[in-house]
Parts: sequence; structure tokens; C-alpha cells
Amino acid sequence: MNPFMVVCTFKPGTDMAQVGAVVADEQAKAKELQDAGRLTGIHLAIPRGTVFLQVAASDEAAAQATVMELPMSQFWDVDIFPLVLPAH
Repeated sequence: MNPFMVVCTFKPGTDMAQVGAVVADEQAKAKELQDAGRLTGIHLAIPRGTVFLQVAASDEAAAQATVMELPMSQFWDVDIFPLVLPAH
């Protein structure tokens, strides 16, 4: 598995009440993905309309597929960055 940082920004005009309506489903799916080792970190920057997800996947397509399983993905524009571990 390879590490990815996924930057998720809320699409312009997103109705945050609709976002709030899927929070419970989002939390349940995130836990499922974390338990499977596919979602390794979640960092919220809500005042800036951004969520940072750490994903473990075989490739960029698999990382995107993982993110698209989250209910909130319907509200996001997604940018996926493969991470390179620092040299020791």
C-alpha cells in the first residue's frame, strides 16, 4: 500500500445543512475504512472549507475510489497527492 494525501474542498455553493445531514453516515463509513487500513488520517479545516484525508492504496485510482466511498465526497472537489516518505 502506498500513502496518499487527499485534499477535499467543498464545492462552491454547497449547502452545509445537507452536509450535516450525512455526518452520521460519514463517521460510520470513515470508521469502516479506518478499520480496513485504507483511511489512515482525517484532518478538518472547516473554516477554510477543506478536509485532508490520509489514504493507503495501491495506486491513485484506488485512493480516489476509497474517498468516493465516503458520503461527503458528493460535496467535494478532490485533489490526490502521492506521498514520498522522507529519506533517512
